[in-house]
Amino acid sequence: MGQLSLKKVVKTFGNIEVVKGVDLDVQEGEFVVFVGPSGCGKSTLLRMIAGLEHTSAGDIVINGERVNDLPPVKRGIAMVFQSYALYPHMTVFENIAFPLRVEKAPEDVLKRKVQAAAEILHLENRLQQKPGQLSGGQRQRVAIGRAIVREPKIFLFDEPLSNLDAALRADMRIELTRLHKQLGATMIYVTHDQIEAMTMADRIVVLNFGNIAQVGAPLELYHRPENLFVAGFIGNPRMNILPATGVKAGPEGVTVDCLGQRLTVPVTPRTGIEGAALSLGIRPEHIHLGDGGDMRLKLTPTVVEQLGQQTIGYATVEGMEPTFCFVLPGSRPVHDDRPLDVNFRAKDCHLFDADGQALPRRPGVEDSD
Repeated sequence: MGQLSLKKVVKTFGNIEVVKGVDLDVQEGEFVVFVGPSGCGKSTLLRMIAGLEHTSAGDIVINGERVNDLPPVKRGIAMVFQSYALYPHMTVFENIAFPLRVEKAPEDVLKRKVQAAAEILHLENRLQQKPGQLSGGQRQRVAIGRAIVREPKIFLFDEPLSNLDAALRADMRIELTRLHKQLGATMIYVTHDQIEAMTMADRIVVLNFGNIAQVGAPLELYHRPENLFVAGFIGNPRMNILPATGVKAGPEGVTVDCLGQRLTVPVTPRTGIEGAALSLGIRPEHIHLGDGGDMRLKLTPTVVEQLGQQTIGYATVEGMEPTFCFVLPGSRPVHDDRPLDVNFRAKDCHLFDADGQALPRRPGVEDSD
């Protein structure tokens, strides 16, 4: 079993509250990712679950047992850190076996568990080598193997891929996803990289200044962000946010005035919309060339990035900060300082009130491809 419940968990350092009453349930076998900007409290929350930080208030419950006062070794967890923390003078075998030696496991049990972990992680031919003879990705696998042999209820990962180069990070994302499926274990993973979160998680927990901004499946957060923070954090490049004013609410949604144009966004209406200051969100990948769509803009790109599989452009739009971004498929003929027309559809837009809260999309409105 590997169930976790956080009940109004708080962490303070002096007069500074860095985790602010977090409630969360993680089910057995889930892969849950904590994501957010630096200083949002994600690593602190993970360290409290591990028992490496004292919990100022609230309860941490693992498999029905309150563990606030238990030391890390008694909580049934294993943690993989950003630094590999391997012993350079020990072989791979001895590094993986170290926690079992501390527990004084019988030698036959120790060898069996180390061999099984090595096979899972494709390290069986490296067991007699030392960490200095391994690549960064192999060292991280050794650190994971050290966690596997403990057979924990819950695996905790604190930004384990941040020290790897881009190619190795991509490879290790695949390895960790495969490992989760193979072990069927509960895993909680901390990262600031939303691509890691989107590609690996069953559910993502988006944290902002010690609070949970939203919890959901990756595509749920992408298609239906509940607030401006999540809308801007999930998605790369980030969502464009344009100033808008509410005109009227009707059965088809909310009509807004945005940059002198009117369009009706298919969201659930509410009272008090007329004359209200709103924010209209459109993702860069939902921008199209030409003068079709429900809203049209004439842009002059200041920067164009040709990536082969897509073209990314950045332009200045009056009344909007930061710059407006659009993403087009393939190698489109877009150039710096050359005006072009773009458009987007109302059904692809998101609408947020003055407090940054999303107006929910109307039932039956399909998410964009």
